[in-house]
Amino acid sequence: MDNRTNTIAGWTLAACGAALGLSIVGGMVFHGERPEKMGYAIEGVEAEGGAGGAAAEVPIAALLATADAAKGAEVFKKCAACHTINQGGANGVGPNLYGTLGEAVAQGKGGYPFSDALKAVGGNWDFDKMNAWLISPRKFANGTKMTFAGLGNPQDRANVILYLNQQGSNLPLPAAPPAGAAVPADGVAVTPASKAENGVRDGTADISNTGTPASGAPSVDPNAAIEGAKAGK
Repeated sequence: MDNRTNTIAGWTLAACGAALGLSIVGGMVFHGERPEKMGYAIEGVEAEGGAGGAAAEVPIAALLATADAAKGAEVFKKCAACHTINQGGANGVGPNLYGTLGEAVAQGKGGYPFSDALKAVGGNWDFDKMNAWLISPRKFANGTKMTFAGLGNPQDRANVILYLNQQGSNLPLPAAPPAGAAVPADGVAVTPASKAENGVRDGTADISNTGTPASGAPSVDPNAAIEGAKAGK
């Protein structure tokens, strides 16, 4: 009987040891780190490296030209848990947002207790600031109390900004950048008009004032031309 009990106890200890060993090995092989690239997007969760990633952002002025305030009202429903937007509305977890565009950043709003991080931004809420805020509040004002991860879809941001602007602000929309404008390394946009101003039309240099023949054209000596004219008289 004792031998049988000892045998059972031995097998039990062996099984526990094997389970512990498998657990350790499994933890080494199947670790629980976040994958480098998420398999699918999760609404309201910011990707590592920040919203927008390394891709170039389309200027908000260009997106506002095609924005839809009605769709912006739908996007704003994500904000309604913390913010009111009606005139005279009460502050909640976040401040009332009526007439926000054009107002000073982190001031007013019935004495709402803004974070020091947001107060340090300064200036007024314009379209570019609001767009940057909606991309990632934490990057816009490191230390903000705002916990929302941001809106990753640029057109959603444009739609909700247009909607916000219609709620008591009504600022004139910024002019959209010209279509097809290229931005070289010096940051100065090159448009057809600027090409003409610099003597460049359709990729061909205007050399009328340079005295230098175009590439491939024969060289002409002005003095020889004058002498030839005299000889022909």
